[in-house]
Amino acid sequence: MKVVIVGSGNVATVLGKKMKESGVDILQVISQTYTKALELGTALNVPATDNYGELNTGADIYLLAVTDNSIATVAAQLPELHSIVVHTAGSVSKDVLQGSFGQYGVIYPLQTLNRQISTIPEVPVMVDGNTEVVKETLKKFAKTWAEQVVVANDQQRLTTHVAAVIVNNFTNHLMALTEDFCMNEGIDFSLLFPLINQTVNSLGTMPAARLQTGPAERGDISIIDKHLQLLNRYPALRNLYLKLSESIIIHKRKNSMPDI
Repeated sequence: MKVVIVGSGNVATVLGKKMKESGVDILQVISQTYTKALELGTALNVPATDNYGELNTGADIYLLAVTDNSIATVAAQLPELHSIVVHTAGSVSKDVLQGSFGQYGVIYPLQTLNRQISTIPEVPVMVDGNTEVVKETLKKFAKTWAEQVVVANDQQRLTTHVAAVIVNNFTNHLMALTEDFCMNEGIDFSLLFPLINQTVNSLGTMPAARLQTGPAERGDISIIDKHLQLLNRYPALRNLYLKLSESIIIHKRKNSMPDI
């Protein structure tokens, strides 16, 4: 498969490198910012441009790795293409491309991607297309460079994206707030790394609810009160602590209720 990458950000960079390592024939990088296009083109050893009029029209797949709200705008600037055009967003319908191309779809990488990382992570991929032929083509293509590939429609991708935001973005925000808390309290945040790793590594060994520990799980209100008093100077973290503790208690109570 021959590919043209439209975009030069995190997704374009990481997927471009992953495809390149797997032997995918990348023909060109095109981006609205020439310096960024050139940077990625140099990294992938392919031509780069910021001029959509210079788009290489010989690719089998055009990967629009741009921001969600730029997909339609970028698509409108491309010439008529008879190949498959895909975007990479989890929460945007494939039909955003409907008015511009005859063959279109989605290749959504279910992973947090950062172009600064030195090691490319495992990237599960969700694909979709406007026809069965496009779906099958994208599935076969993604399997050449991705570890896990599934077909998922717009609703399934949206639902998965919500879950991804909660487990990744929200969790990282908790880490950021906790890191600030530790710094202000004179605690070495790195002391928590083994605990964090153990928590993540335990997932998959049993349902997450059965892995739950802590004062809220035990119903230890006295400890929760002590923690909340300590967090009075950190209102954002205190509010999250309180809400999550309440959620844990309610979840446990709900799951422990006998069937009637």
